[in-house]
Amino acid sequence: SDDLPLAGQIFVLSGTLPGMSREEAKELIETNGGKTSSSVSKKTSYLLLGENPGSKLEKANSLGIPTMTLSELLQKVNQE
Repeated sequence: SDDLPLAGQIFVLSGTLPGMSREEAKELIETNGGKTSSSVSKKTSYLLLGENPGSKLEKANSLGIPTMTLSELLQKVNQE
């Protein structure tokens, strides 16, 4: 529903997330109303930034997609 903190937002996961598997991160995003995608595009809302993000970060930067760290994501979902 629309009152979830990540409703309508699409996240692409990049790199190694600190203390959380990619599956757990996907679940966290989907539980809070967001979606995940495997590739960066103009529709991407945020690149979830892990360690050694590689080419996804370059593509996000070239498209002007904002990045978000895992701790920022956790703050966002816990504030609601």
